[in-house]
Amino acid sequence: MFDAEFLKFALNLVLWLPLVGVGLLIVSPAGHHDFTRRLTLGVMVLQLALTAWLYAGFDSGVAGLQFETRLPWIERWGVSYQIGLDGVNVLLVMLTAFLGPLVVAGAFSAITKDVKLFYAMVFLVQFAMMGTFVAQDLFLFYAFWETMLIPMFLLIGIWGGERRIYATIKFVLYTAFGSILMLGALIYLVYSLQSSTGVVSFAIADLVKAKLPAQVQAWLFAAFALSFAIKVPMFPLHTWLPDAHVEAPTAGSVILAGVMLKMGTYGFMKLGFPLFPDATAQFTPLLMTLAVVSIVYGACLALVQDDIKKIIAYSSISHLGYVMLGLLSLDLIGIQGAVIQMVSHGLVAGGLFLMVGMIYERCHTRQLAAYGGLAKLLPVYSVFFMILTLASVGLPTTSGFTGEFLVLLGAFKAAWPQYQAGNSLPLVLAVVSVTGVVLGALYMLRFALGFLYGAAKAPHMPLSDLNGREKSILALIVVAVFALGLFPDEPMRKTELAAKAYQQLVTTSRLDGGTK
Repeated sequence: MFDAEFLKFALNLVLWLPLVGVGLLIVSPAGHHDFTRRLTLGVMVLQLALTAWLYAGFDSGVAGLQFETRLPWIERWGVSYQIGLDGVNVLLVMLTAFLGPLVVAGAFSAITKDVKLFYAMVFLVQFAMMGTFVAQDLFLFYAFWETMLIPMFLLIGIWGGERRIYATIKFVLYTAFGSILMLGALIYLVYSLQSSTGVVSFAIADLVKAKLPAQVQAWLFAAFALSFAIKVPMFPLHTWLPDAHVEAPTAGSVILAGVMLKMGTYGFMKLGFPLFPDATAQFTPLLMTLAVVSIVYGACLALVQDDIKKIIAYSSISHLGYVMLGLLSLDLIGIQGAVIQMVSHGLVAGGLFLMVGMIYERCHTRQLAAYGGLAKLLPVYSVFFMILTLASVGLPTTSGFTGEFLVLLGAFKAAWPQYQAGNSLPLVLAVVSVTGVVLGALYMLRFALGFLYGAAKAPHMPLSDLNGREKSILALIVVAVFALGLFPDEPMRKTELAAKAYQQLVTTSRLDGGTK
């Protein structure tokens, strides 16, 4: 059923299918918007089907890369076209493919200007995000990482709100600044590998073996970490996110929250921490502190927002703080919880942004004070909204509970031995991080109370409830949220060996000429 060569070919097809979609859009007849929408949706559904096949064929008992393709690209520089799946990226690739058709379908009625160009940009950003996850060569990773900027810049800049130019410039400046530092660091890293071993290679598997002096590790780690922290985003590098979310079209917000923010946490897990383990140990207290500050600060800011998009945007900062806490705990349960939390946040935040877009199409405002009584006016909409709200809060049986519980369990498990050894900081941070759960319940239930209940606002009546397309989109998300919450065993099995390998890489010293 799962032929190895076919699965290898399928992974390449999953990566390149969005570019095929761009080509089909170019040759398709102009002005036929319905055809453009159906064509785009069909390509995205095909990508999802192939990704589901890959997910089913992924062997959780095999460590390392699966379905790997490695072809020489720029041989003189040691650059290869190398892609593959492992336990670190398999769930994120599945998440990206799952959200793709939902983003396309959610934009059917919202986007009426330059429709073909819009869907071409969605294809391009899907291609870049998928490539970033599957790339196993640092040069290839960086190429995809930078490529994401272009279509995202255009999605916000062309189809965004009134302050879209400001938001796009701020987004690009933040991201580009971090990327330039990472570029310099990766070039130095490759040069160091060549100097010490005589091997010129951009392969991540080769680079994690490089031994570097502690001071060099610290500088290179700082460059990588800054780039990834901007993308997460972590406090205090988060200020670009609310503006980007508010001004982006609904599709842009879903892509940002659902997938693109995970590039930062994935970057830390795949590259930042494993490449520089000694520097990671040095910076862990600072990064854990910033992660917990992000959890609490993001929740506090979400609590006082009146723009419904900003509430979800600041909640993302808080939820992704838990991901960083899990990764930094270096406990197996915490690491796996961080991966589950990444996927859960993508589903829940993506669904909430889709619901904001649906109500915005009807009422043309994002101000929380403008809403009330939607539970009576839009009962089906309200049921879906409450389910996703409770998933965001972390209600048991939902994916939000699974992710946060595992992260907190891992954080406390890792902190207790350190506390007994005289280091109380990890335990203090773990305790403080729990307040993020309480604050999350406060801001999301405040949001739901003002949004769904109270006096109905006359300008919004009458309103039409969800149509069949909108119900189908949200039903798929809700099913995924409960599936991950009720049956986390299978996804956790697929991540277990990769989590152990990550744990081993980050706890093994690679100082030049020394061991930990």
